[in-house]
Amino acid sequence: MIINGTEMIFENGITITTLLTHLNLSSEKVVIEVNYEIIPKENYENHKLYKADIIEVVSFVGGG
Repeated sequence: MIINGTEMIFENGITITTLLTHLNLSSEKVVIEVNYEIIPKENYENHKLYKADIIEVVSFVGGG
């Protein structure tokens, strides 16, 4: 899988929720795009990821 431009090795078929756990990220603070399509948060638990996927994880950062 390519995650934010970096190739990473994960099992085929892991869910977005599992990926976020491995990356120590909270689903509340990110938006996930898989193959140029934004995935709704309610689908993170069921959306499966595969080796050929291109994934972008966009984090929200507070500040002012």
